[in-house]
Amino acid sequence: MAQKSTIYKVELSVSDMDRHYYETHKLTVAKHPSETDERMMLRLVAFALNADEQLELTKGLSTDDEPDIWQKSLSNELELWVTLGLPSEKIVRQSCGKADEVIIYSYGGKTADVWWDKIQGTTTRFDNLKVVNFSEQDSRALEQLASRSMKLQVNIQDGDVMVSADDNAIYLTPVIWKNTDR
Repeated sequence: MAQKSTIYKVELSVSDMDRHYYETHKLTVAKHPSETDERMMLRLVAFALNADEQLELTKGLSTDDEPDIWQKSLSNELELWVTLGLPSEKIVRQSCGKADEVIIYSYGGKTADVWWDKIQGTTTRFDNLKVVNFSEQDSRALEQLASRSMKLQVNIQDGDVMVSADDNAIYLTPVIWKNTDR
């Protein structure tokens, strides 16, 4: 019998001074049995970094043809495709063909560095692709904040991110490896 996803209830308050976006999102997050707390928390940070009324968490790991997060227009066109991890060149190419903008949030320390060294040359032709890396130290620190019921405050200013829950605060510095040419 297959394991079921674990459900997390999240109240995510986003204060993004860079984009002048200030909202609270009530999210139900299904954590796939193979997903770590680190990855799930990075999904929430990625959501906060791109927060919008139309932004949605998808089935993610349980579906091959969907990203972790997407934003569709009112006419159902894919405006934003957000993926976490280290996707293959084929997945990157397919994603860039499906959406107006694609953002990959990589993590994993040396493994992410090796992945980027391998794939970097093939990404230059995609002007709608952005690649952002989180250091292993940053992404691992996020695990501490994970709980089944969370009230997270995410503050974004000058590209730096502070994630807080209760009395704990984690400071993240995402590094942009590739920016969109748009």
